[in-house]
Amino acid sequence: MTPAQVIGELKKGNERFRTRKMVPRDFLAEKRSSAAGQYPAAVVLGCLDSRVPAEIIFDAGIGDMFIGRVAGNVVNDDMLGSMEFACAVAGAKLALVLGHTACGAVKGAIDDVEMGNLTGLLARIKPAVSATKFEGEKLSKNAAYVDAVARTNVVLGTENIRRRSPILEKLEKDGRIKIAGAMYDLANGVVEFIG
Repeated sequence: MTPAQVIGELKKGNERFRTRKMVPRDFLAEKRSSAAGQYPAAVVLGCLDSRVPAEIIFDAGIGDMFIGRVAGNVVNDDMLGSMEFACAVAGAKLALVLGHTACGAVKGAIDDVEMGNLTGLLARIKPAVSATKFEGEKLSKNAAYVDAVARTNVVLGTENIRRRSPILEKLEKDGRIKIAGAMYDLANGVVEFIG
């Protein structure tokens, strides 16, 4: 599959999810068929949020996608290494940064929350706070602003992947993968692809 075809399949899966026409799955059969090897089409860097299970919102099965999750879908060295493995070694065609509406980590970054190790994680989201162009109240209580920052965070995440991983950047330049972003709307279940 090409990177564009993988994105197309994810869009179709999201449509099935939203319209309650998900593919019936025999997870035990999928487990058995993938036990000897895996060939996921995509690697998704998503948020820790329990309401954004990538496999479900894209109607994917066992072995279809690599999933990495961390609050605020931040790009860090461990996630980059995992994405490099997924694409350069295992053959995934899409590296997707998946953000979502009403993100608590984004709210924490906006509010300058400081709490143990969370402080450093939220610091990785703060560039999105300062880079977001927004008319109106720039407060964590303003849902539109939070969503705008979350979207900027996704865009910056894709840029960080290209800048910090020469391996993934080259794979994309060679047309072997696509690095893209997407936003998931918690209210209506729609995934909107960015870039």
